[in-house]
Amino acid sequence: MRATLAAVLGIDVSLLQSGMGGVAGPELACAVSNAGAAGCAGGYKLVGGPLSAMLDRLTAGTDRPVGVNLIPEVVGPVELGQQVAQVLDETPPQVYLSLFGMPGDAVFDRIAAAGRRLVVQVGTVEDGVRVADRGAVVVAQGIEAGGHLLGTSTRDELVGALRERLPEACLVAAGGIGAPAAAGRALAAGADGVLLGSAFVVAHESRAHPYFKQAVTAADAADTVITDVYAIGWPNRRHRVLATAATRDPMQVTKFIGKTVVEGKSYLVPRFSAAVPTDVTSGRIEEMAMYCGQDCGAISSELSAADVVAEFARVLPGVAVAEIGKG
Repeated sequence: MRATLAAVLGIDVSLLQSGMGGVAGPELACAVSNAGAAGCAGGYKLVGGPLSAMLDRLTAGTDRPVGVNLIPEVVGPVELGQQVAQVLDETPPQVYLSLFGMPGDAVFDRIAAAGRRLVVQVGTVEDGVRVADRGAVVVAQGIEAGGHLLGTSTRDELVGALRERLPEACLVAAGGIGAPAAAGRALAAGADGVLLGSAFVVAHESRAHPYFKQAVTAADAADTVITDVYAIGWPNRRHRVLATAATRDPMQVTKFIGKTVVEGKSYLVPRFSAAVPTDVTSGRIEEMAMYCGQDCGAISSELSAADVVAEFARVLPGVAVAEIGKG
């Protein structure tokens, strides 16, 4: 017997919200957690005062389990250590840490010593086994996923391979899950829960720019592409995005095409930036990185975060113990 994701994190529904930088602010994360799933705010490159300000809003908005997502490869080990220390020092025990990609051993050790729950998203079997050996929840990301791709396997292939190697680990499927039917297929492949990104991009509480939200609800799988053109701020990583003028013509001049605000500070946005357009971004939104999963055809309208959770709760396990092999 193995515990469901809901039991591991102390939530009602075995559902994780992706901690999407820029899009997933405290408002979205708290709304998801208050609805019974596990919300997650994107920490991205925030550190010091800006990270503290975000953490204050996050902990004020919910007393349910809620996460902070950090990205080892975009900040480096020193800054990641600072971020982890801030989250552990400035938040209560119900705040879990979510990592996109693999950290060093010191990060695993520090989080375990603090007694915090840890969720790590991976794209390979080898990384998944390592994460499970450290006692963390394993999020298996398939290439159907919107955003930054960590591997080359499809979602259900990776889940199945990890389940074979890790019969008792808590596995979460990510990638191309835009509707409950896709979540059901992921459970059948061996997952204990699912992670949603694109479905929450269009939530009312999401900070995605209105153009971005409308583009996701109007798109289908054929409108997404895998590309490495959005490399400024996140180099050497393939991304699944909605096709834009930037993806169609990557030889364009790199120049500033907009501006945005992050925790009260203004920034210019260059063409080919990995930053998403948010509700405080202006300029050529249609050329910016709009991350979107392959199941976007199932996402046709903007809903509240609570409505998204309720829709998926019909097929996802709750706090009961799951039988091995049944997800």
